[in-house]
Amino acid sequence: MSLYLCVDCGASKTAAVICDDSGTIVGRAFGGPSNIAYLTVESFIETIRLTIGDALKTCSSPASVDPVALPPPAHLGFAAAWFGISGADSPSIIESVANPLSVLLGIPRGPRLSVANDAHLLAAPVRMHADVSFAVTVIGGTGSIVVSFAEKEDGELEELGRAGGWGWLLGDEGGGFSVGREAIRQVLEEQDRHSVMNDPPPEGSLRTLLKEFFHIKDIMELMTVIHIPDPAPSTAVLPDQPAHAYMSQEKRLSSLSPLVFTAAFEHNDPLALKVLQTCSEDLADQIDVLVGDANRESPRLVKASESVICFGGSLVGLEVYRTMVLDELESKGHVFKYIEFVDDCAAVGAAGLRMKYRN
Repeated sequence: MSLYLCVDCGASKTAAVICDDSGTIVGRAFGGPSNIAYLTVESFIETIRLTIGDALKTCSSPASVDPVALPPPAHLGFAAAWFGISGADSPSIIESVANPLSVLLGIPRGPRLSVANDAHLLAAPVRMHADVSFAVTVIGGTGSIVVSFAEKEDGELEELGRAGGWGWLLGDEGGGFSVGREAIRQVLEEQDRHSVMNDPPPEGSLRTLLKEFFHIKDIMELMTVIHIPDPAPSTAVLPDQPAHAYMSQEKRLSSLSPLVFTAAFEHNDPLALKVLQTCSEDLADQIDVLVGDANRESPRLVKASESVICFGGSLVGLEVYRTMVLDELESKGHVFKYIEFVDDCAAVGAAGLRMKYRN
């Protein structure tokens, strides 16, 4: 039995899917975060080892109770593997993990071991549409990145351009970090504007939810709770302390995203709606960098009307937010021929490997 492995390595979780020659998913598991930009190579490999070991448990008969040790035994060997790794944004980073992954899986370096940025996994739907050969992938989850591709005659994907993916300190426009950061900014900006007015700011749903989340009474205390340094790994968890006290700074921001969506679409809070409009515009601006009529100065632009746009990630998985991004793109003159949302990149990637390498 030939097995095909795809691992989607994200900022929030790791997803591994294994399918067999028939295309049936025979193994699946989830692990901790595996954005290589935030981990040592050793920590990254350990997360991958645990996740794949769990996924392999159901690949034998009877199923294994314990995770399967890697490299796997011969009867569970992989015919091919595809890793889409968030934070793998340079050849040196990819090189730093490619050899350890080869050793871990027992797959020689070469075409059957593909290691790339996680945006590559999202481009698989271009193979579903015979009348397009270009794809623009948009990841909008905890972080964000936009990458454009061309499908070559041999079926391989050629990366044409990329925008964003700079991490929570420098960018990630339109992702969870960005939504949380923009919510804090706009609430504080509103507070500043009202400091010279007779009336205080309206106590809308977003302000209320933020104060409840951080256990504060005055909105200006946001500056304190946001800038508190990351807790030490050995910090003891006390039952009377709020959850945010044990979060890293970036987690404090990304955890606010659900609150913003609740305030916007359940309570119709105008400030929350403004936050999401700003963030959707920022994400559309990133896409706009890669889309347009190719010319002498920018020969790698792709035309929206001749391309499929492939969304992936928790935020763009919400249709109302995805529509905001698409509406903004349309206002810029970009209407894509096909629109796809991929909610299971690892499964799509494993199926794509099987189609490519099956006998």
